[in-house]
Amino acid sequence: MIELIIMQKLFTGKKVTIMGLGLHGGGLGAARFFCAQGAKVLITDLKTKDQLQESLKKIKGFDIEFRLGGHDVADFIKTDLVIKNPAVPAGSPYLKIARENNVEVDTDMNLFFKLCNVPIIGVTGTKGKSTVATLAYEMIKTKYRDSILAGNIGVSPLEILSKISSDSKVVLELSSFGLDDLTKSPNVAVVTNIYPDHLDRYASMEEYIESKKLIFKYQTKNDILILNYDDEQVRRFGDIAPSTTYFFSRDKKVNGCYCQGKSIFFNNEFVCNIEDLNIQGEHNVSNILCSILVAKLLDVPNKKIEKVIRSFKGVPHRQELIATKKGVKYINDTAATMPEAVIQALRTFGRVILIAGGQNKGLDYNELVGEIKGHVKTLILLPGTASEKIKNGLSGTGLKIVEVSTMEEAVMKGSKLAVKNDVVLLSPGAASFNLFQNEFDRGEQFVKYVKKIR
Repeated sequence: MIELIIMQKLFTGKKVTIMGLGLHGGGLGAARFFCAQGAKVLITDLKTKDQLQESLKKIKGFDIEFRLGGHDVADFIKTDLVIKNPAVPAGSPYLKIARENNVEVDTDMNLFFKLCNVPIIGVTGTKGKSTVATLAYEMIKTKYRDSILAGNIGVSPLEILSKISSDSKVVLELSSFGLDDLTKSPNVAVVTNIYPDHLDRYASMEEYIESKKLIFKYQTKNDILILNYDDEQVRRFGDIAPSTTYFFSRDKKVNGCYCQGKSIFFNNEFVCNIEDLNIQGEHNVSNILCSILVAKLLDVPNKKIEKVIRSFKGVPHRQELIATKKGVKYINDTAATMPEAVIQALRTFGRVILIAGGQNKGLDYNELVGEIKGHVKTLILLPGTASEKIKNGLSGTGLKIVEVSTMEEAVMKGSKLAVKNDVVLLSPGAASFNLFQNEFDRGEQFVKYVKKIR
């Protein structure tokens, strides 16, 4: 049992350097875990105390040493273990120093895989992974009550170890950054789709794709791989995977889950009707097919699957309806950090007042510019390098573009421009770090100012 592993305190007295506290919760969870283990914990981060104050509040009172605003080489030599935050580049010279001095380097995710002794369902993909992981978890827990959701959603997997029982199934959302350091694959691996993303981090699209392959690299023939048949790149993974492969598809009858007319089937078995879905967009049909396939392979009954689908209203920050004021809908889609995600939103909501822009991650905006021409009444642009690319692409089109410097200004401008039956959509298509702590801070600010509209 995992509980026995925790009681053994495998890290008592060990010196642990946590590289990167961060603002998303992963560093926090690792810090709390190692403190509970009786380790001597040091947290080092390039960000300053002021920049990390929100995270620091959450570990106030813990016996932790801090090195903030920079790193010290000694912290990577005079230690037993370095835990690398997923945001830390693999080529960091400090990690190289640690390895050269025979110091073990690991991540909280990889360590979790080593310690967990119940089935893990891992979900990755450029888009849809949060929705699939959350929805699959909701379905799975109707049969396996002790099941747990963690991963890229802001909960460090190390913190859930003590909650795991022999009946648990663990659903993990896995970003490419989280996959990069894995030396073990999940028992059930899911790939939702692949689009160009994080090309400011990866040298090429090919390197990004290789990162995604790690989710099934260490599987065996007894494991399961679930792939999106409608995504040609993802479909090809089935040709090289060592595991048993199932597919989901909106358009084709496959070995797995698919649509026929207005019905959803698992192989030849009717599961539910598309009209039962509570969330909009073709991409969400794919997300639900994928989630159902996970649940069916874990023997969750159709009635329980259907009940979850009827009540599921989506995941925060993903095409989330925040309010309807004076007949105007305000939609928070801050998790749309790439052009393809904005295109999905525009095709879902039709003609909108769009709040977009931010920092470019090395992505191409030409297709998005074309979609903006056909779907956007007014474009409100937040500052950033991606915003400049979008603005330049729209030059000469006559589309009204309003440039703003804050989210408050963006929301207020949107509310003044909107009339009854309009949609004000925050769907940035870019990174947020030039103006916000992260994409979720960006979404929370949008929600905050929408609530102030009278």
